[in-house]
Amino acid sequence: MAGTTLLIVESAAKARTLGKFLGKGYKIKASVGHVRDLPKSKLGVDVENNFEPQYITIRGKGDILKDIKDESQKASRVLLATDPDREGEAIAWHLQNAMKIPPEENCRIEFNEITREAVKKAIKNSRPVDLSRVNAQQARRVLDRLVGYNLSPLLWSKIRKGLSAGRVQSVALKLICDREEEIRNFIPQEYWTIEAIFAAKAKSCFTARLASYQGKKIEISSEKEAKLIREYLEEASFSVLKVVRKEKRKNPNPPFITSTLQQEASRRLNFFSNRTMRVAQELYEGLEIGKEGTVGLITYLRTDSTRVASSAQMEALDFIRSKFGAEYAPASPNEYKSRKSAQDAHEAIRPTSVQRTPESVKAFLSRDQYRLYQLIWNRFVSSQMTPAVYDTLTVDIQAGDYGFRASSSQLKFIGYKKVYSENEEEEQKNSIPQLKKGDQVLLHELKPEQHFTQPPPRYSEASLIKLLEEKNVGRPSTYAPTIDTLLKRNYVERQNKQFIPTELGFIVVDLLKEHFANILDLEFTARMEGELDLVEEGKLEWKKVVRDFYEPFHADLEKARELAQKIEIKDEEAGKECPQCGRPMLIKHGRFGKFMACSGFPECRHTQSINQELGLECHLCQGSIVALKSKKGRTFYGCSNYPQCSFRSWDKPTGKTCPHCGDAIVEKVNKKKESTQICQNPECRKKAEMED
Repeated sequence: MAGTTLLIVESAAKARTLGKFLGKGYKIKASVGHVRDLPKSKLGVDVENNFEPQYITIRGKGDILKDIKDESQKASRVLLATDPDREGEAIAWHLQNAMKIPPEENCRIEFNEITREAVKKAIKNSRPVDLSRVNAQQARRVLDRLVGYNLSPLLWSKIRKGLSAGRVQSVALKLICDREEEIRNFIPQEYWTIEAIFAAKAKSCFTARLASYQGKKIEISSEKEAKLIREYLEEASFSVLKVVRKEKRKNPNPPFITSTLQQEASRRLNFFSNRTMRVAQELYEGLEIGKEGTVGLITYLRTDSTRVASSAQMEALDFIRSKFGAEYAPASPNEYKSRKSAQDAHEAIRPTSVQRTPESVKAFLSRDQYRLYQLIWNRFVSSQMTPAVYDTLTVDIQAGDYGFRASSSQLKFIGYKKVYSENEEEEQKNSIPQLKKGDQVLLHELKPEQHFTQPPPRYSEASLIKLLEEKNVGRPSTYAPTIDTLLKRNYVERQNKQFIPTELGFIVVDLLKEHFANILDLEFTARMEGELDLVEEGKLEWKKVVRDFYEPFHADLEKARELAQKIEIKDEEAGKECPQCGRPMLIKHGRFGKFMACSGFPECRHTQSINQELGLECHLCQGSIVALKSKKGRTFYGCSNYPQCSFRSWDKPTGKTCPHCGDAIVEKVNKKKESTQICQNPECRKKAEMED
């Protein structure tokens, strides 16, 4: 194997893709993520020895690491091609140390997209492992370990076992709890609006809204006020004060970064963030695309930058001109500014080639892969297109001291919306006739309407990620696991796509608020992220960052251990008796959510799941059909007599049986939310008539 280059990547999928690009002179191995880490069984940070991390080989990775080391002995050159971020740099550093590669050796390569050209260019531009980037990752890992492995045992001792706390996780939980408090304390305020329907002589009617009184914005707070205003207006005359015609241009949104991809995939595709990241990883690592072979379809998925390579911009502009026409392509590429706090290490998320249109690759992708790729492709192409143009018209109408305003807008040129529409109601259909200053208009009807102010909405996954990003809390790669942990720990529940904190979530936040104000402080957490960025830039020593955090944190921890009161969470009564011993059943919380258990534990160990009964009879045994939750939180249906009865279905039973085979008729719902009743037996599939 003389002259062979050993190239090490993180995943087997990426290894397969690169194997198609590179010739016989390359041997490709996958580390399958991290090979060394802090031990799970203890803190793993020597606080007394300047916070020195105590890394060990991860359980189960010994054979992988041995195989990599053996191959490195046979190769003439080793290249570390782990992901192009801090975590990937840290993995490369651990591999470098394991293989005893000199620190100054040019063994590190990185590429933002897995295409033949990008990989070969990266190989030609190898560099040493970036220790500043490694140290930024070490600082984050050690900080998170110090918080998690000290706060979690405190929560166990003061509340109950199985709880956890973390820097980003605890801030996210506080935001959800604070919003719930806002909603609970919200007092609705009454207000009124008055709309008028006007006509200009024999011309068509149009609508205007009462907007001002004596030149200032009007606020109507009661029915009495609204009635007095109405009485005045019914006797008033109305004349046009001002007519303004403008052309409004709406610019396209920038291509996706990690957080905006998660937000839009949630809003448009109904994907949770962990699903989005899993599918995006598949698109990035490479898929078999017919005669083209295996290729990565998108650029790297963990990024906070909207920057795009000039070559990709020019390719997009050429495509836009040929596909849609010159009027859809700007004279020069559209540029977008990233947030001030962005690391800007990678490009935005985009297709590796706009020539691979979603339709051209659809046959080779799963449904999830196709939908996410289409979203990314459309967003990128639209980001390089010309603005949408609207003709707008605003008419101000005077009635004594009162002023009305009528507005309309009409799409003049569709621009980027030809490819990607935000589903915003940009057009205002209001048929305002040709008017000029001084024209008289006739009042046709007044419409006073009562309203009440609404509380702020609960956070959805998309809106929570957006807020965390705006406040510079965490990084793109942390959002999905943070949300996952909040759900798994039963700190929050997800209802109608919104997060509702549980009693346990409030208790944990209250304890942390009282004793660890810094941990929950948005500015403090954002400042920590800024310091980690300075470590990566080589401007700050990572152990100093850890030390400055740990000393006050440790003092707070010692006080909390002494002063924090033990909190007893009483189990809620289920309102049922235990079928085995007759004692009351209690509602308890476990790894997979709520369940019922006998209050006589440990003498009686009877437990039951909490299931929603549908009021339907099982067609197999006449038991009750109940709605159940899978370990991943997905709803399915089954018989309450399980395991004696084997009935299970992902689709909701209707209570009817198939006249052809006797199996259950279930309700199938397609992506358009249209339902069809069908036999669940795949060999039958006889459609039943829907009842009116």
